[in-house]
Amino acid sequence: MTTALPSSAQVVIIGGGIVGCSIAYHLARLGVSDVLLIEQNQLTAGTTWHAAGLVAQLRATRNLTQLAKYTTDLFASLEQETGQATGYRQTGSISVALNAQRMTELKRQAGTARAFGVASEIIDATEIKRYWPGLDTTGLHGGIYIPGDAQTNPVDTTRALAIGARQRGVQISEGIAVTGFRTSGRTVTVVETEVGEVATKQVVLAAGMWTRQLAALLDLQVPLQAAEHFYIVTEALVDLTPGMPTLRIPDEWAYYKEDAGKLLLGAFEPRAKPWSPEGVSRDFAFGTLPEDIDHFAPVLEAAARRYPPLQSAGIQTFFNGPESFTPDDRYLLGPAPSMDNVFVAAGFNSIGIQSSGGAGKVLAEWIVAGRPPMDLWDVDIRRTFSFQANRDYLVDRTEESLGLLYAMHWPYRQYETARGARRGPLHDQMIRAGAVMGELAGWERPNWFVQPGVAPEYDYSYGPQNWFDCCRAECDAIANRAALFDQSSYPVYMVEGNEALVCLNQISANNIDVAPGSIVYTQWLNEGGGIEADVTITRLSEDQFMVVSSCACEGRDYDWLQQHAGSHQVSVQNVTSGMMMIGLMGPQSRDLLAVLTHDDVSSQALPYYHSKEIELGYARVRANRLSYVGELGYELYMPTEFAAHVYERIIDHGSDIQLSHAGFHAMNVCRIEKGYRHFGHDISDETTPQAAGLGFAVDMDKPAFNGRDALLGIEQPLSERLVNFVLQTDDTVMIYHDEPVFCGDQMVGMTTSATYGFRLNRAVGIASISHADGVTKDWLQNQAFEIEVAGERFPISVSLGPFYDPKSLRIKS
Repeated sequence: MTTALPSSAQVVIIGGGIVGCSIAYHLARLGVSDVLLIEQNQLTAGTTWHAAGLVAQLRATRNLTQLAKYTTDLFASLEQETGQATGYRQTGSISVALNAQRMTELKRQAGTARAFGVASEIIDATEIKRYWPGLDTTGLHGGIYIPGDAQTNPVDTTRALAIGARQRGVQISEGIAVTGFRTSGRTVTVVETEVGEVATKQVVLAAGMWTRQLAALLDLQVPLQAAEHFYIVTEALVDLTPGMPTLRIPDEWAYYKEDAGKLLLGAFEPRAKPWSPEGVSRDFAFGTLPEDIDHFAPVLEAAARRYPPLQSAGIQTFFNGPESFTPDDRYLLGPAPSMDNVFVAAGFNSIGIQSSGGAGKVLAEWIVAGRPPMDLWDVDIRRTFSFQANRDYLVDRTEESLGLLYAMHWPYRQYETARGARRGPLHDQMIRAGAVMGELAGWERPNWFVQPGVAPEYDYSYGPQNWFDCCRAECDAIANRAALFDQSSYPVYMVEGNEALVCLNQISANNIDVAPGSIVYTQWLNEGGGIEADVTITRLSEDQFMVVSSCACEGRDYDWLQQHAGSHQVSVQNVTSGMMMIGLMGPQSRDLLAVLTHDDVSSQALPYYHSKEIELGYARVRANRLSYVGELGYELYMPTEFAAHVYERIIDHGSDIQLSHAGFHAMNVCRIEKGYRHFGHDISDETTPQAAGLGFAVDMDKPAFNGRDALLGIEQPLSERLVNFVLQTDDTVMIYHDEPVFCGDQMVGMTTSATYGFRLNRAVGIASISHADGVTKDWLQNQAFEIEVAGERFPISVSLGPFYDPKSLRIKS
């Protein structure tokens, strides 16, 4: 049905799947009724119509779980609100393990689920068979049962959301294609369609697998790729009863759903089939793809053995339809980089139904308020990079990413596909030195270096992995001698101009008005006082500054910097590709540096948090005295073309002190031992500097900076804070993140980062702890705390300060 378009709308949503309709519905609930939703075909015609309709609650993080739980609650009430039947029913779900490691994973998930407020229960094979009679439980180690999970009819649920939106004034126009946009600077002013133009203040790209090509009309790179997704529907089976829980057997790549007395069997196979990388035709409405029995056969054969009634069942439908996937299996939400009024909601990786309610709610709130209502970094589109929208990259990665939904979620797991996109100038030298590479933001980075007798590859486990002792050796070098880090993946921005200081002082919580040659550690805050970025800023001259961020935040931080520099006479450049950083860390790093240069690098000439240019070999190198590992150290910056030469000079002279190479696993261990925060793990745009223990990096005496007013309104003592902890025993218990923390029988928090600390010889980490009367030093000292790992609790010691070198004597030596 084609409806005449209005000449203008406050918000234009492009895409009429369940996500687009959810955004429209939630905008209307917030009182924004001047909304136009444009669908090029009919509502649900893309991928929504053929979704399995599973509504699960447990996701990888607390906030994403909250969104999934909200979806469950919303779907349960939609029919009563709108009068449109949705087919929603609470059936529960069961995930089973066929090996001990998977069972460990499920036990960890059960603890996380309870911590997130999701009811869950570990069950054995007998109980699994009670829920699914006829299932062959041979080899089953047990499973996790989540009673609150549900199923819904995707088409009817989308119709209910559309009705709810229309009832509040939203216009939905079907059968109209968007053909382009008119822009003014970073703002879209007009949406162009085949039947006319619509002036608008805000645009939402929610076009499913069409979003990448739609975004390209704005020169935006949105990395998502369609892949074939298979399932079968059998004829009626007498063994099935209504309301059976959804059954997932990830070790056989399969999920089972009872549907009106029939069995729906779907799969997330290890190697997927990307589809139509060149783009998707508008005419592909309610479309299906050719059958591929050979591709699905391994799943079907395993399922027939696992559930023998399937062996004699007739197959009513063999379905193959596309779903869109992203490079990291997390959907894309939020403001598009480089644009001020364009939002994206796409790439839902086969969990669009269960994500739609929560995603629609928070994006609507984001649009209205101008900032996200909660920490959404896991799905924030600004985590992605333009190169990831490359067709070859997407095809290669999508072959792997679909199957990762059901693969083991190993700690430290590395992607196997689409590797080698970004390589630092020392990449080959690192490989020759024994580096085992990991990948982050496309960068190949040395994660660890092999020791004799260790294979140069990952052997994954939930316990100590094969690189454990290699990392121990690297940490020993960091603590007692010196180690070299290839930090070429760190983003570097240059800010210069007459108003560079004014600009950075407005953005930064700390005072940037320092003498040239000084380094400032600071956060960039939003209006609510939450941390948007965690950076160091080196003042190079009166009007030139060097900003250094973290690898994963390169796009996000650069976009934030550009946005807030726009009103100032200032030049902002991302010089990461032309600037190389080598880290020299450890108590003998100064001795080594002194041998490498004729310049004075004594503590008096180059104090802590100071910077100077030095000669090193034939190069001019900027030496910044600071480190992220809690030891005396230096970050050495140089033009990329000098990196190999400088590295060779360092290696030539490093043998005198037994210089070692070290990787990012060792850096992570050391920074956690020291209690150093990391954006995306410990801190987020919801975390204030005070709650993070970073109040020392805020200068409240500055007359104005972003977020200052919000910080003034924070009540003391804080009811939620980040704390540091260590296990009270030296057991090699492996703690990672999102493990619950208990005070007596009450859960009081979750870990945010954790590892085994080789300098402390025990597990160590950072946790977010809550206490209504304040998380104070006295309260922490007078309580007994435990951490739960896979159902077992361990006593921990908790402190506001770090356990390693608490007075920072080593780093300032």
